[in-house]
Amino acid sequence: MAIVDTSNNSAVQDLFNSKVKTAQDNTSLSSAAAGATGSQAMGKDAFLKLLVTQLKNQDPLSPQDNGAFVAQLAQFSSLEGINNLNDSVKAISTNVTSSQALQASSLVGRSVITQTDRTLVDTSKSMTGSVNVLASVGNVAVKITDKDGNTVRTLDMGAQSAGSQSFIWDGKNDKGEVAAAGTYTFTATTKNDAGDSVALATSLPATVTSVTLSQTGGEMLLNLAGGSSIKQSQIQTIGL
Repeated sequence: MAIVDTSNNSAVQDLFNSKVKTAQDNTSLSSAAAGATGSQAMGKDAFLKLLVTQLKNQDPLSPQDNGAFVAQLAQFSSLEGINNLNDSVKAISTNVTSSQALQASSLVGRSVITQTDRTLVDTSKSMTGSVNVLASVGNVAVKITDKDGNTVRTLDMGAQSAGSQSFIWDGKNDKGEVAAAGTYTFTATTKNDAGDSVALATSLPATVTSVTLSQTGGEMLLNLAGGSSIKQSQIQTIGL
């Protein structure tokens, strides 16, 4: 006759149920985490889902500490605030970009003066440019070359003091003939005490033909007649 000790069956069953319950809780929490996060960064909805799942599956004999619960709520509140701040910053950035685009688009067709050595010239009328002279010099010369590199005209500006010094080209070559309209390069030079040639920066007028918006949040580019481009901040003067 078999003797069965039934005094410990209840305790054994309770222990078994406890292990099964713990395993189920862990599986539920893991599933919630996997479902909430997936392959994306954890957001406020995923955080709240994990928090609710954690509260539903906590040990009733050892509930979550009040301090820890408050800390999690504080983290959730901070996450919500950061997300709202990010949305606000994105909205401001979009508005600023739109404002800059509107401002830049108003320059299309306008003449601007910027530091460059090449521009599209209408030789039927005179063109005014300037040379940035760093210190008083005895002579400044501006050589004008066409798109093929041929020298069309050399302007002798003579002695100049420090500052922005203007020059005028009447559109004619060295023979007194009107040059063909097109893109020309202006090279300004002077001589130092040793007689060596020193390059000087030139500022020339150009017409804005279009605007290129940056896809990375950088500064917009103004496309000029003649093929060159400049940043909006490089404009020195805006004309008609």
